[in-house]
Order: sequence, then structure tokens, then C-alpha cells
Amino acid sequence: MLPGLPLFPDTSHAVKMLAIIEQWDERSGCQADKSEKYLLLIVVKLGMDAAVFYLCCRKISTSFFYMCSLSMVLADLVMAVCMSALWFLGAEKSSVCYFLAHISATFAALPLPMMCFGLLDYCTEDTCLGIKRVICKFLRNVVLTVLVWMLAVLYSFASTNAELMLLVYKTGVKASVCEVQESMLVTYFVLGLFIIIIFTMLPFCSSIPRWVTEVDRLSELREEQENHRSDLFTSTPSTETKSIKDNYLEDTIKPRPPLWFSLTLGFSTFWMPYLTMSVVCLAFGFGVPAYINVNLLLLECTNSLLMGLVFWVKSKSFGPYSHVPENVCLWHVYWHLSKGTWQQHLPTAVFNPSKEKRLSLFYV
Repeated sequence: MLPGLPLFPDTSHAVKMLAIIEQWDERSGCQADKSEKYLLLIVVKLGMDAAVFYLCCRKISTSFFYMCSLSMVLADLVMAVCMSALWFLGAEKSSVCYFLAHISATFAALPLPMMCFGLLDYCTEDTCLGIKRVICKFLRNVVLTVLVWMLAVLYSFASTNAELMLLVYKTGVKASVCEVQESMLVTYFVLGLFIIIIFTMLPFCSSIPRWVTEVDRLSELREEQENHRSDLFTSTPSTETKSIKDNYLEDTIKPRPPLWFSLTLGFSTFWMPYLTMSVVCLAFGFGVPAYINVNLLLLECTNSLLMGLVFWVKSKSFGPYSHVPENVCLWHVYWHLSKGTWQQHLPTAVFNPSKEKRLSLFYV
């Protein structure tokens, strides 16, 4: 990819770049077809998105972001099949240009509507506007996901210049190029989020290691509760409860972080590596077309951010029990890190070994 070109007024959310389709030198007779490199990029993206979907979306959900994640993996698969067909059949360079230009415009149009509909889905979850029946919510989010993709495709046909152009270097080398888009919304989102997290962390730097250690302890305790819940009728109650009781009796750390920072810490612990890598690419001027940088990592990062915001707002009314889908960020654990109320929510039956069959555990 060549460096980004100036912004066009009709597509202010995207930067135009030039994708080199073919390159040749008339003096030496050397000719290089770049189609297989684009195919390799698309296949790598498909593999990455499939891996992220497997790791972050293990449980089937009816949420809008889950539908978007699934649709993006399917879109990557279709994109890889189409690009493979173009390369295998030796299609005209104009066809490759047409395909790359349209998929870059399509993916550049996806982030904003997905963010808006996803936020709306989470905000209405615990309200009278939220659809309670699973099948109705599933159908609604499927329709919204299809609608977003249809609007993105229509946008690509209305705004894309898919003409193959000739570029001549000063050295005499010639290249066939076409315009592709880079999503500036993704750039602003990643850069802004990275800067906000860095400045948020600075006042609490000295306490972060202790809080992270406490989160690890709470996570282990949560796993122990889950294991004890599953082995409730096969294990020895007195032994299990004694182990859990010992964990609860450990001294709590003070001071505890405010809730907003605790949730920020939970988000940054998981997503800071992705944000850092993206900012490094921006700093070194690595132009990435929209069909590559609008990926499942971006979508799941956005999902975690919006889910954390909604959880923070709803926790004032619902505590750690707001109905948000399972996420890679352990919001419930970080809520207890801030409030220090884990032991208070534990039923007294946990510490009573005599009630073998009635043993209950606080489960988040």
C-alpha cells in the first residue's frame, strides 16, 4: 500500500490509499503480480478472526455484537473465496481492482452503525423496551445485522472509484493501482482510547500491581466456587467449605479503586496489547486498508468497551447483576475489587458444613 492520499469531502470518515495490483519495469522486463499478496492478507485475516471468534464468543448469544462477530467471520470467508477465485482463474486486473475497492469501502462503513446498534442493544436489555423472548431478540438482531451489511454494500457502490489507474515512478517503473479506503473512524477510536487509558492509569500507577494481584485472587476464588458448585454432591462439604472460608478470611486491600477505574483496569488488562500494537503501526505510518483493520479484534474491543460502560451505569441500580452477556473482561470480579463486598454476598450456608445438601454458593 502507498501512503494515504488527501481526504475527499464526500467520504470524510475514510482516507484513500493506492493498492498496487501489478508492477513492471519496461527496461529490465521484470513484471510482478501482487494479487497473491492480497489473497494472503485476506486469508491471514480470516484465520485471525476465526481464532478471535473461538476465544471470545464460545457461548452462543443473541446479542447484536455476537451476530456481528459471526457475520464478519462469514464475510471474511466469502471474501477469501472470491479473491481465491480471481487469483486462480487469472482474472483481469480491473476485476481485482473492482473487488478490492468495493470491499474496502464496505468494511469502512461498518464500525459506526455496529457501535450504535450494539450500544442500543445493551442499553435496552434491562428496560421495558428490551425483548424478553430469546427467539424475538435473535430475529431482531439478525435483521439489524443484515441491514447494516446491506447499507455498507450500498454505500460502497455509491462512493467507490473502482477504475484501474496507471502510476509511473521517477525511476521508470510503472504500476497498475486502484483506490482503496482506510477507516479513519478506526484510527481515531484506537488512538483516542489508547491516550485516555494511559492518562487514566497515571495517577494510580503505584497501586495497580496490588489491585491486579487482588483480581487474580478473586478470579481464582470464583473458579473455586464454580468447581465446588459442579462437585456439590460428589465432594466432601467440610473440606471444600474450609478451603473457601480461608480465602474469604484473607485481609482485603486498601484503598480500593473507584468503580470507574476498576472497570477501566479490567478493560485495559485484556485490550491494551491490541491498542498498543495498533498505535505502533500508526506511529510508523503503516497504512492498512479497511478490509483488514476492521476485524474481529476491533469489534470485540468495541464490544468490551460498550459493555463496560453499560455495566458501570447499570451497576448503580443492579449491582453486579445487570444482564450483560459474558465477556472476556471479568466485569463482576472488578466490581467486587472496587466495592470489597464479595464476602458480604456470600450466603451463610457456605460456612455451615452441617448443611451438606443445602450448601449454596454466591455465583456471578
